[in-house]
Amino acid sequence: MADRAAGQERAGGDRVNTGAGAGTRAGATPDRQARAVLLGPRSAVALALVSAIGVAAFGWPLLADSASGLAHSRDAPWLFAALLPLLIAVVVATIADTGLGAKSIAMLGVLAAAGAALRPLGAGTAGLEPMFFLMVLAGRVLGPGFGFVLGAVCMFASALLTGGVGPWMPFQMLSMGWVAMGAGLLPGADTLRGRRELLLIAAYGAVASVGYGLVMNLQGWTYIAGLGSGISFVPGDPLAANLARFVAYWLATSLGWDLPRAALTVVLTLTLGPVVLRALRRATRRAAFDVPVTFAERAESGRDKTGRQ
Repeated sequence: MADRAAGQERAGGDRVNTGAGAGTRAGATPDRQARAVLLGPRSAVALALVSAIGVAAFGWPLLADSASGLAHSRDAPWLFAALLPLLIAVVVATIADTGLGAKSIAMLGVLAAAGAALRPLGAGTAGLEPMFFLMVLAGRVLGPGFGFVLGAVCMFASALLTGGVGPWMPFQMLSMGWVAMGAGLLPGADTLRGRRELLLIAAYGAVASVGYGLVMNLQGWTYIAGLGSGISFVPGDPLAANLARFVAYWLATSLGWDLPRAALTVVLTLTLGPVVLRALRRATRRAAFDVPVTFAERAESGRDKTGRQ
């Protein structure tokens, strides 16, 4: 299989290195970016459904009407915390059933282990989390379906590694899945290379890092309801009033963590991004995800039934 993949690389003719610093010769076009997971209709529908339910899980305090029972329920965060792991498991199982082969699982395991190992390095200090840049780059190269699974699995593994298991973990898994999936949806996957691609990924990484902190604060904000402060969630209050309280809560408690996370993601993307992108693209070419595995019978010409010449 390795010889076959290498032969495909040699047979590319005018195809050139797709690394971040590579260009193209006259008349040549970049390689089509291989995808570790090809999203089929079932996978796309499952992703859309779990994302819609995830939006409700994060935004229910702002979406719930004052007359609804949900607005006055203290059990809603726990309900979603119990529901989300089942939904994420359904999505992962659906993607695995439609396109997650042995080579993709091997790649998933390596990248999830690397991401989980990176998380304790920052330990959340001042929001410095180096795993974000790896999730963004992996999602960019390997596609949105693989990115969602990688983000969720990596966050789950890192939570077990750091002891960060709690009702917030399913929300973290979903949020990191969104971060890596969004990177896979960025434009120019097959054509954009070099500095422009790095700048695009860095800009997305900055926005995604801040967005991750924003939605995770929306999840945790409901736990301080009833404290009577000016930034507490008040069940049943009008949307504008609760939204103003949430913005004040985010600015006071989280922005100082989200901005350093975004800055570190940008710095690591611009400095290490070219090397990591080249390594990931080389690995995807050698893995030949798009080539089906076939087994050919051994030639028996020149031999009789007894195996003699």
